[in-house]
Amino acid sequence: MTENLNATVYRDDDADVSTLEDTTVAVLGFGSQGHAHAQNLADSGVDVIVGLPEGNPDRPAAEDAGLPVETPADAAAAADVVSVLVPDTIQPAVYDEIAEELDAGDTIQFAHGFNIHYGQIEPPEDVNVTMVAPKSPGHLVRRTYENGEGVPGLVAVEQDATGDAFDRALAYAKAIGCTRAGVIETTFAEETETDLFGEQAVLCGGVTAMMKAGYDTLVEAGYSEEMAYFEVMNEMKLIVDLIYEGGLSGMWDSVSDTAEYGGLTRGEYVIDEEAKAGMEQILEEVQDGTFAREWITENQTNRPSYKQLHDAEADHDIERVGADLRELFSWAEE
Repeated sequence: MTENLNATVYRDDDADVSTLEDTTVAVLGFGSQGHAHAQNLADSGVDVIVGLPEGNPDRPAAEDAGLPVETPADAAAAADVVSVLVPDTIQPAVYDEIAEELDAGDTIQFAHGFNIHYGQIEPPEDVNVTMVAPKSPGHLVRRTYENGEGVPGLVAVEQDATGDAFDRALAYAKAIGCTRAGVIETTFAEETETDLFGEQAVLCGGVTAMMKAGYDTLVEAGYSEEMAYFEVMNEMKLIVDLIYEGGLSGMWDSVSDTAEYGGLTRGEYVIDEEAKAGMEQILEEVQDGTFAREWITENQTNRPSYKQLHDAEADHDIERVGADLRELFSWAEE
């Protein structure tokens, strides 16, 4: 393992897939994460069953991959480890289907801690509750595994009924390829709260709100829609790629001195103390469960706010202009 600041990073030499020998893993779901976990586990020599309801449209894909497919309840009944990889919003209902099939000493595992952390799923005390969360979309989990590589991941134990839950989770992480890149130990609370905060304040909420505001500012000042789109949305990928590859310093080294000086001196005009206070409010609502309760209620009432906000986002001018411009790009036909 590697020690770096407060994080412990586990790699291939720290995990042993043979820990899962004579273990059957039920992977519930065959979507983005499910298909990757199931196929990587199978290729690592682990006995895998895919759990999908009768008539589920993903059943043919799982069968074509050479994997046995059963209903979620039957898959859980035959398994020692049940990996719940369906969307957060339906996990509680799926858990209700499989709860009676969990035996003492079994493991129920997740790739995101939402439903455990906020009490929507409460497993019995005699089973392990673990998390293995690749920090990547499922198609990259699969692709990198096939290339002999892997994506970083997180591992956590919420409940250790057998005394070796962490070793089992780490073996699972190795079997899907994550220890090739490195796996960081965390907790369900830390993973859930940082994940929600990152999505809302920066990755999905903050960035998109900032791009729309930048676009509106330019267009309202009389600049063309096309120029506004290119400057505040199209070029975002270029900057993010530079940051991904080399951090902030790598990005600053790659852009012009003019861009660097402008960014360093003017960025705080936008992300000021008021914006920071907004981020702190987002974090507080994640920590105290306000957001979780709101989202759970939203789903229980057929998502009225979600649908309205989703439609409004699709109607923003930046989407119309962007769609037209992307049709003109040379890579649009690839």
